[in-house]
Amino acid sequence: MQAWQVHRNGEPGEVMRLDAIEPPTPGDGQVLLKVRAANVNFPDALMCRGQYQVRPPLPFTPGVEICGETEDGRRVLATPALPHGGFAEYAVADAAALLPAPDALDDAEAAALHIGYQTGWFGLHRRAGLEAGETLLVHAAAGGVGSAAVQLGKAAGARVIGVVGGAAKAAVARELGCDVVIDRHTEDVIAAVKEATGGRGADVVYDPVGGEAYAQSAKVVAFEGRIVVVGFASGSIPSPALNHALVKNYSILGLHWGLYNTKDPKLVRHCHERLTELAAQGAVKPLVSERVPLSGAAAAVQRVADGVTTGRVAVLPGLTEGGAA
Repeated sequence: MQAWQVHRNGEPGEVMRLDAIEPPTPGDGQVLLKVRAANVNFPDALMCRGQYQVRPPLPFTPGVEICGETEDGRRVLATPALPHGGFAEYAVADAAALLPAPDALDDAEAAALHIGYQTGWFGLHRRAGLEAGETLLVHAAAGGVGSAAVQLGKAAGARVIGVVGGAAKAAVARELGCDVVIDRHTEDVIAAVKEATGGRGADVVYDPVGGEAYAQSAKVVAFEGRIVVVGFASGSIPSPALNHALVKNYSILGLHWGLYNTKDPKLVRHCHERLTELAAQGAVKPLVSERVPLSGAAAAVQRVADGVTTGRVAVLPGLTEGGAA
């Protein structure tokens, strides 16, 4: 089979290599899956660089989120068991963790309903307790993680403010349903949020960026507000001033979605059932901005690493260079 492999750490576009290798052999409790779609996530780029908390042995195949097909023809969602990731024709995954792919979504959309939307659901509902009528501020609102949070926030009845970088991403955020869109390239984020909220601030802040975005979050979070720390796409991990959280009376909430798979897997399945219902209702629909053949995976991961994409980029092994499935 064909599979992208990383033989040394570095930038994805430089270190990912398309190789012809034998299909992986499932271990105990694992199944072999034909990859129908694999979505590109920022952790894929970090793993290529050797900067992610999970460091699979070299060589490895990146790709942490797929819609796959079982040997008996079932369409399922899975997080492949590394080092046999999803940017390949076949991957392996733990059988107990497979989730049924929603009928309302195609392969690329279904794959995108997994990590980003699970993260959003747990962050907004389990951790932050977002309520209808509250104001939700989402950083990187046009990205893969942010776009999921925007849709889930709207589905929950929140007023959503999206922060983006650039006019093109601002247009995407508006199409996603943001009530207010702030372009950090041309606007003062802090002033704009305060103006949009009458000086009160945001009840919940969803931050997958870190760095300056977190500093802004602390200045615009409302009384008894909640900042959900999802990741550090900026590459800068902030050091929050706990005295500020004390005097302003807000909460800083960490979210590591992967822990729920081991600590409380029943919650993951409950979340998936709820997401499937929302997809069937049309309340959420993953934004897949690009669909590329397997040969385009390395370039796609590099674009995500460079922060120039919107929504999700999907790699479809069955897609030809001309775009036909």
